Order: sequence, then structure tokens, then C-alpha cells
Amino acid sequence: MLRSLAKSRAQATALRIPMTRQAATPKSSILMAPAASRSNSSLPPGYVEDKSKPPMYRFQDSLPKLPVPTLEETAARYMKSLHPLLSPVEYAASQKAVDEFIKPGGVGRKLQEKLIERRENPQIKNWLYDWWNEAAYLSYRDPVVPYVSYFYSHRDDRRRKNPAKRAAALTTAVLDFKRQVDSGTLEPEYMKGRPMCMESYKWMFNACRIPAKPSDYPIKYHPDEHKHIVVIRKNQFFKVQHQVGNKKPLNTSELEAQFARIYEIADGGPAVGALTSQNRDIWADVRQFMVNDSAENLEAIEAIESASFVVCLDDAAPVTLEERAHQYWHGDGQNRWFDKPLQFIVNDNGTSGFLGEHSMMDGTPTHRLNDYVNEVIFANKLDFDDSRVRSDLPEPTEIKFDVSKKLQADIDRAVQAFNEVIGKHELAVQAYQAYGKGLIKKFKCSPDAYVQMVIQLAYHKMYGKNRPTYESASTRRFQLGRTETCRSVSDESVAFCNAMADPTIPDEEQVALFRKAIAAHIEYITAASDGKGVDRHLFGLKKLLGPKDDLPSIYKDPAYTYSSSWFLSTSQLSSEYFNGYGWSQVIDEGFGIAYMINENSLHFNIVSKGLGSDKMSFFINEAANDIRDILLPTIEPPKAKL
Repeated sequence: MLRSLAKSRAQATALRIPMTRQAATPKSSILMAPAASRSNSSLPPGYVEDKSKPPMYRFQDSLPKLPVPTLEETAARYMKSLHPLLSPVEYAASQKAVDEFIKPGGVGRKLQEKLIERRENPQIKNWLYDWWNEAAYLSYRDPVVPYVSYFYSHRDDRRRKNPAKRAAALTTAVLDFKRQVDSGTLEPEYMKGRPMCMESYKWMFNACRIPAKPSDYPIKYHPDEHKHIVVIRKNQFFKVQHQVGNKKPLNTSELEAQFARIYEIADGGPAVGALTSQNRDIWADVRQFMVNDSAENLEAIEAIESASFVVCLDDAAPVTLEERAHQYWHGDGQNRWFDKPLQFIVNDNGTSGFLGEHSMMDGTPTHRLNDYVNEVIFANKLDFDDSRVRSDLPEPTEIKFDVSKKLQADIDRAVQAFNEVIGKHELAVQAYQAYGKGLIKKFKCSPDAYVQMVIQLAYHKMYGKNRPTYESASTRRFQLGRTETCRSVSDESVAFCNAMADPTIPDEEQVALFRKAIAAHIEYITAASDGKGVDRHLFGLKKLLGPKDDLPSIYKDPAYTYSSSWFLSTSQLSSEYFNGYGWSQVIDEGFGIAYMINENSLHFNIVSKGLGSDKMSFFINEAANDIRDILLPTIEPPKAKL
């Protein structure tokens, strides 16, 4: 058994790639369209459809490479982003450091030449990918929950309050999406008519993050050889076959029977899943001990890591949006395997949600997955009503661990550490119902830029100033593209916030300043989405410094560190099928604010370490009201019908 497992692991390990940490998932401005609507004639120049490849990957080879901005572009955009954050003296010092860096013959020029050479290397699809994945995710040592993973809270399914029924419907829909991914028939995504990179979908199913020192790595198992999901109930792990051999996959009724059986037989076990909630170095040591110490543990871990995905049947019944957010974001830290990229959570009252591990993909693929799953369930687009249950299907198989005294002590420490970390966090939900995207469009504003200004104004109300703010911009239109930083604070946004705090300034002037702030934000996020943001370029140049090279003054400048300290870390993913979405702050002095912009509502998930998330929620509500009030008079009244 050990020999066969070792062979299987060796084959899977060969599929490792470096993977990424940034707190936020990318903002969603992506359109999914059927293949028939995307002919070559409708594509922008340069894109070629390779019909020899599966439909999902037919544009991959013609996607452009991530560009390297010129030094002048980055210097100008960087200095512009610093201006609202620094005093005149500080700004002058930063300008001197930047000028020295980009001068002819300077170190910046030499690094730029190396970076362009790396970009043009035909063996490298994306000059940033390996560096960023390693630095941002795989070498990041803090626990993935709460610091990296993100959650979605699903709308309630009124037809399926029974948790076994809810879990079965979710699993049926997820397996249908998996079939499209595995076969390559899933239609690519598009942004502004341009195909997007679909490579990250390979890490959606039958995959796992593996703890290791000094960096973790991802592992991928062949889906044809591992046709099972893992179900966790009361800390017990069960293996459920979703397809037996070459037979027809389990239908919804058969899956429901499997879940119902697990509800019957699960009576509690050691919280082995809590081990995955630890600091990555600690978990790496414990996992190594487990697989070396016991063949049973090696087999159990492989069964989990190779599973298509995980379904967590939680012994909980959250009602409020805050309760649901806590349940899907972290739960009790035990009824999970936090290293899996996909975990669907179903509670005893039939509520459900999703937890995503961030290293292998950003939020847009899992957003599409969860949107699809809920859409086909609510619209009844799949056959959920087949009542036939085959008599020869195997029952769920418990995945058993050999829990020694040492391992139990490790589990106890993990549970204690988890409770201490989560106990330091505050979470508040602002489910704003006064208006949404519909009214914002009547104001002739970009909904995303509009909400960014709501957040800026709220922070200004709370602190009387603006501080560095991150918004995630997707760069998936490039090969292996992930994200770039949009720096949301501008001279224009600060002028707007200051004006809103001054009652002597008339509404008309506040509106004019607001529109200038919106325009400045759109300019930056457009550049970032085009691969011309500041942060990834400066990161790439720094990576090319040799171990004996002096650190250029631009990186020693306190403004460099301060301007990339995200006091506000923000991102948007919107769905009418979600009633929650969120993740944590990235610095102890900051907030993590995830938001959704739906047709008639706005939704904010606000997390911090004791900074007053409830107060920030209040100020977001107030800011949204204030901006609406100054803009309402600008809407032209409807023309009277004759």
C-alpha cells in the first residue's frame, strides 16, 4: 500500500507549479458568452482561435504577454499616487529617489533592461507569475484562514431546507461544472470582448495546497483516477464516490442518500482538520510527522488532497448575515481542510456557502463556479428530480486517522491557536438596501469607481484623512495573468472627501469634485488592468537585484513602504445569488472591505483587528447616503407622457 501511495504521490508531485498572497480577489467585470457568439471576426486584432485545442483553451496561445511599463510611465504614476499621501518635504525626498533611480545609466535602467529581457524570453509566459506566486502566497507563513482565504455566502434555497437535499443539489451542480472544466468544453471568459486566460481553472478540482518549508506548493491529481469528494461532519472525514468506475455519475437522489447516511453515522472525531489552520511551518512539520509515522495517515491525507472538492456539513445554524459570514469564512476551525481550493459548506438549517483557498486561483474563477451552481439550482436547469437510486452503490467510507498522543497534542494546540487568532478579529456586514447599480448608472457613474469613493469618504469620516488603499484589478487578459494593484487614493479623491467634510461648500462643487475623483480612479484601474500599474513593476525590478547589490534609494524611501501598506484592502465580486462575500485585512492597522454591487443593493463585508468594524459599517452607510443625496438633483426627470 505504501509503495502504491508513494508512486501516486510522485506522479502528482510532478504537476507542481509555483503559485500567489494578496488579500483581495479581483474586481469582476467579466462577461461569459456562449461560443457561438465569439467568432474570429468579433475578436480584437491579434487573437487567433486554435481549433485543435479544447474550446476552453482555444485562445490561450494568442493571449498577449504581460507588458513591462516604461520607467517613465511607472515613475510618473508612482509619484502621482504619492502626492496625496505625503507632506511637501516627504514628497520632495521621494521625487529625488525616483529621479536617481530612472536617470540615464542609473540602476533602474539596468534593471529595466533585465526585466524586458525576461519578458521577451520565449520560455517564460509571464515575467511576474513565478515571482509573485512565490512571494505573495506560497512563501507566506501566516495561517491561510483568516489571512488569505475568502468566502461567499449563498442565497437561501427555499425548496431545500433539508441539509442533505441542499448538499446534494450543490454537489450535482458543481460536478456539472467540473465536467466542463475537465473536458475543456467550458467557454472562456471575456473582458471588454477580449478572451481571458483560463489556465488557473486547472487548479480548481482534484487539487490541493501542500504545506512545506520554506514555501508551500500546489499538487494536482488526475481527475479520471480520483472520482470522489470528501465530506466532513463533526470532524469526521468520509469518502464519497461521485462516479463508480465507468458507470453513470451519481444523480442528485443518490448523492442525497449518501449525505443522509453521513448525517446518521457521524458521531464526532478528533479535530484533525484544525491542523490545516496553523502557521504554515508548523503545519508542514506536523504533516511530515503524520505521513512518516503512519501508513493510515498517509492514505487518509492523500484521499483528502486528491478529492474533487470538499463538502463540509457543519453542526451549526447561522441566521444573521454576520453569523453566516463567520461560518463560511472560518467556522470553528475544525470541520474543514483549509488547504483545499474548493470547500462548500452546508449548515443544519439548509444555509450554504463557499470557502476558497487563494493560492491557486483568484476570485473570478470561483465566482463563476458559484454563480453557475446557484443559477442552475434556482432556475432548475439540471435534472435534480431523478428519484432512481441504484442498489449497488458503495456507502460513504470513513477516512480514518491514526491519532497518537503527540498528534492529539498538536491538534489541541492548533485549536487553541485558531481561537486566539480569530478572537482578535471583528466582522461587520453592511447590507445597504437604499439603492444599487441601477441608480448609480442613472448618475452616469462607473459603479465600481462610485463605491470606491463611498469607501474613501467613509474612511475620511472615521479618521479625518485618507490612507493608502488597494483595489484588485484583474490582469487575466494576459497569459497567466492574475492581479495588479489599483491605488485608489488620488489628489482628486482627497479633494472630494475634504469638500464633503466642509458644510460651506455647495453641493454643485462637491458633485464636480466627485466626478473628477471618479475619473481619476477609472484612469488608474484601466492602466492597472492593462498591466501598467505601479506595484508589480517596482516589485519585478527589485527582484532582479543581486544578493550583493545595494538597495536603491527608491526602496529605502519610507514612502515606498507606507504607500503600499494597505490601510484599506478592497475588492469587488458581485452576484445576485450571494448574500455575502469577504476576507480579512492585510495589516493590523487596516480594514479588509469586500463589496458587491447588485442591481438594487450594495453589500460590504468589513473586517479588522479591533479597529471598530461596526463603526466603519455605519460610516459606509452614511457615505452612501451622502453621495446619493448630492447626485439625485443631477438626474433629469422623466419626460411626461402625452
